[in-house]
Amino acid sequence: MPRIKKLFQLKYFPSLFEIIRKTSRKLPYLRLKFSQGIPASTQFKFLKNSSFTDEVSNQTLVFHLEGALLKAYSLFPYFMLVAFEAGGLFRALILLLLYPFVWLLGHELGLKVMVFVSFVGIKKEKFRAGTAILPKFFLEDVGVVGFDMVMKYKTKVAVTSMPRIMVECFLGDYLGIHVVIGKELKEFHGYFLGLMEENMDPATMCINNIGLGCFRNSRYQKIFSRCKEIYLVTEAEKKKWPVLPRKKSLKPLIFHDGSVSRFSEVISPIKTVRLTRDRKTDEETMKKMLSKGDLVVCPEGTTCREPYLLRFSPLFAEITDDIVPVAIKLQVSLFYGSTASGQKCLDSAFHLTNPNPTCLIMILNKLPGWQTHNAGGKSKFEVANYVQRQIATALGFECTNLTRKDKYAILAGNDGIV
Repeated sequence: MPRIKKLFQLKYFPSLFEIIRKTSRKLPYLRLKFSQGIPASTQFKFLKNSSFTDEVSNQTLVFHLEGALLKAYSLFPYFMLVAFEAGGLFRALILLLLYPFVWLLGHELGLKVMVFVSFVGIKKEKFRAGTAILPKFFLEDVGVVGFDMVMKYKTKVAVTSMPRIMVECFLGDYLGIHVVIGKELKEFHGYFLGLMEENMDPATMCINNIGLGCFRNSRYQKIFSRCKEIYLVTEAEKKKWPVLPRKKSLKPLIFHDGSVSRFSEVISPIKTVRLTRDRKTDEETMKKMLSKGDLVVCPEGTTCREPYLLRFSPLFAEITDDIVPVAIKLQVSLFYGSTASGQKCLDSAFHLTNPNPTCLIMILNKLPGWQTHNAGGKSKFEVANYVQRQIATALGFECTNLTRKDKYAILAGNDGIV
């Protein structure tokens, strides 16, 4: 197309994408000249059929998280999650009611509204959504093609529209990307003000980088100004990307909720008894309950949203040799039946709002005498681990050596737990 071969003088960066969108099917790449920001020597290449993965380089890759890695078009679900888990039901309801207004405002102003509603008044040191909750949903939204493209480069710099605190744990712990350029949240005496710093400092980046972004995200002219080549992917191409398999992340995502709410205990069809975590007291309680009939014990002490089991407490193995493992798998389509940091009194209500929840109960074989502690001579830990393996096999889960203490460390956002 001879009419495209000339250099374009563009006053505004977004207009570049309008031109590229119309010509991307016919040209392998364009070399354009800008009146501001991007140097004329920068090459824009169209990312189609995963051609980007053919190039292996030791150069620095600068990529836009939402445009190059995540498949979702809207950021609203992530902020809705923050509003609910960190701020509660009322805050989430306000954000939901504001959604039409947010949509009408456009990206920039709409983002500021979502940040304000989701974060204002939240205590910084108790913000766990970015470390214990959001990574799960980010991982479920990563496109495998985008992931493979990013991993081709030894040094990677992520650029995001979201507040930095929302993504840095996910990128660092699960993708191994520790350089994140994003806006910081303003705070006052340890509480978020719901406002973001205006500027993102790209000074840490060297020149002659490789850029990776999306056609619809044209707001980071300053960041990409240091790139000698910028690869752009279309929304249509991203929709074809499969979701990243969990085995490709740097470490498994083991996400567990908090033991059961008082309200759930009240409405339970069977009597429930809370354990105190004092071994002697709990042993006496379990023996007393067992003397009255069958006793259901939850040795993991929590529910699980991921296909892993925590290490079982071995106390049940000391109490009796009559042990029947039971595996329960609950599947929901809309809401989880328990929350990690929200209002747990609403767990049952949210569970009942699911259109078609299913619960699979598998009663496994009773443990043979030789596999028990008292009659069989096995240690209590061997018995507990055996039961864990039996239930994990039935559910298709993996066993872990993590304990309740490790679980709370994960939910609190401590590093070093995998």
